[in-house]
Amino acid sequence: MTAHILIVDDEEKMRHLLSIMLERRGYRVDRAADGVEALDMVRNTPFDMVIADIKMPRMDGRELLSRIREMDSPCPVVFITAFATVDSAVEAMRAGAADYITKPFEEDRIVLAVERTLNISRVMAENRDLRRELQEAAGGRDIVYVSEEMARVMDLADRVGRSESAVLISGESGTGKELLARYIHHVSPRKKRRFVPVNCAAISPNLIESELFGHERGAFTGAVRRAAGKFEYASGGTLFLDEIGDLSLDAQAKLLRALQEKRIQRVGGNEEIPVDVRVICATNQDLQQLVKHGAFRKDLFFRINVFPIHPPPLRERKEDVVPLAKHFLSKMTGSPRPLTEGAGRVLCEYTWPGNVRELENVMERALILAGGDAITAHTLSFLKTDPSAGRQTSAFSLPSEGISLEEMEKELVRQALASAQNNQSAAAKLLGLTRAKFRVLLRRATGEPAED
Repeated sequence: MTAHILIVDDEEKMRHLLSIMLERRGYRVDRAADGVEALDMVRNTPFDMVIADIKMPRMDGRELLSRIREMDSPCPVVFITAFATVDSAVEAMRAGAADYITKPFEEDRIVLAVERTLNISRVMAENRDLRRELQEAAGGRDIVYVSEEMARVMDLADRVGRSESAVLISGESGTGKELLARYIHHVSPRKKRRFVPVNCAAISPNLIESELFGHERGAFTGAVRRAAGKFEYASGGTLFLDEIGDLSLDAQAKLLRALQEKRIQRVGGNEEIPVDVRVICATNQDLQQLVKHGAFRKDLFFRINVFPIHPPPLRERKEDVVPLAKHFLSKMTGSPRPLTEGAGRVLCEYTWPGNVRELENVMERALILAGGDAITAHTLSFLKTDPSAGRQTSAFSLPSEGISLEEMEKELVRQALASAQNNQSAAAKLLGLTRAKFRVLLRRATGEPAED
């Protein structure tokens, strides 16, 4: 992966000279004229290091260093200045600078400082990733299961994790597709690099290309500076594209090109940027049906569907319900909380249209209702269980006085949303509809669509 360096100096000639030196060595270089401009760029682009003059207008190098060190993911800073003294060098190093170079300088001195600082940058990135993994493990992010169905899924995840193959995780909303993708990343050779999730359904179609590939300054209204996209940010690691079925056909074409050529172009730019990412996609839609109806590209489907994994819905692995419930209770309280046999029966009889996500929400509500007591069947009385749900055995009988079809439609939409904890995809399945059709009914019922 090519290192990305930001040069900050109020002298244009100095910026140009340093750029030539570093680009000749194969580094990617951006430039800023002062600390204010540089700070904006660092906030939007994951630079590997910054080379900054100390004395600059608006914001000097010392303040820039201080502001960068306050960020969640700081990068190392090397100072360069014509006003060097022993005291100023000591002051800069105490402030946290990675190195200190005086003008005039030789190219070899610059290159040596850059190589040494990039090693520091790599260690910092690895430490951040390790801290994040430890936080996730401490937060109870492990996948909990005892069922054979999930054991088979986890065996597949282990096998594909060791490879570089593209993975497509399909399943209902709330089944833990992102958690499974994180697990695959964690057991892969890329585990020390970034795992970058992108929810394709949550991004405006007009912005998805910029989100994935980045943009150049002035590429569109509001693009006041260059910004790196998720592909660049994830380079060397794993890019997780959730709700891939919601991408427009135009975005699908650009994504396919990036996956095939392993190179991207920022919006408004001409530079071909190499990227090294392992892509994992997820969807709660039937992509093969979307392909048949022309809503999803066949060639992209084959590209991402190299290794399909389908985590089953919670209703098909009832053995996992009680262990998961106990896991969530321990996660929320920090210690085990009693769950009676009656409560376990109530949980197992429920159909869980919202799957594991719904179960976690239910246990949070039960914990509040129970106070300091055990979770009992009475605690879970708000959970309406119906063993025959989704399996009607008799046809609907029209009353002699008739009905209002419009009002019944609205009521069914409201009930489906309530049962599915306001998850549109799960509510649509309860009514035997596609998500698109359900959204049409939702607009009629409420005047505006709800969000997942």
